[in-house]
Amino acid sequence: MLTKRIIPCLDIKDGRTVKGTNFVNLRDAGDPVALAAVYAQQGADELVFLDITATVDERKTLIELVRNVAHTINIPFTVGGGISSVADVSALLNAGADKISINSSAVRNPGLINELALEFGSQCVVVAIDTRYVDGEHIVHTHGGRKPTELRTIAWAKEVEDRGAGEILLTSMDTDGTKAGFALELTAQISGAANIPVIASGGAGTMEHFVDVFTTGKADAGLAASIFHFKEIEIPALKNYLREQGIEMRV
Repeated sequence: MLTKRIIPCLDIKDGRTVKGTNFVNLRDAGDPVALAAVYAQQGADELVFLDITATVDERKTLIELVRNVAHTINIPFTVGGGISSVADVSALLNAGADKISINSSAVRNPGLINELALEFGSQCVVVAIDTRYVDGEHIVHTHGGRKPTELRTIAWAKEVEDRGAGEILLTSMDTDGTKAGFALELTAQISGAANIPVIASGGAGTMEHFVDVFTTGKADAGLAASIFHFKEIEIPALKNYLREQGIEMRV
């Protein structure tokens, strides 16, 4: 069995880390560079940095902030927000990102996934899927969860894999920030349908929730934000707990 990963997520707005519930009611969660340093020290397996209003504000991700975070950490680092071209990705990789995450731009121009996979390799390309359950269907949303699309989530997950994505970052907008647990059924469906790693995001509130998402949800990685930012769960304790439950973790 592949080892499972714990990934803190820094949602960035105006240069600060923020956290909301169901993608709204954002509150400040601290300085991203300082938080990144703490997570790397605590044994996080990777770090995800999402400039959550870059697409909505029609601007690029904050390159200088990416550079500062990259200088501070020694773990794989994924950056997303406002990325829509090969040039954008080159700039972020040069600033120290290891992988990039695309969402709205992939929906708008699915060929971008193929282009980036060809140019930089699939291992560098993460496609983020923000999904909400609407009228009995899981529907893909873009622009930081603000815009529903015509895309069905499971079909889109298969398509992004076919186009060369190396990983899927799946966020359930219904569970996001609720701390009531991950969307297990949907995560399991996506994990079963795709042959690439699935990072589950949205809903982590307890250590048991991570056990659930790795077993029932069949996720490869569990991503969380507020429980780490506000020190409700410490990463070393979480990884020890998961090992005690028989889940193989990265060292």
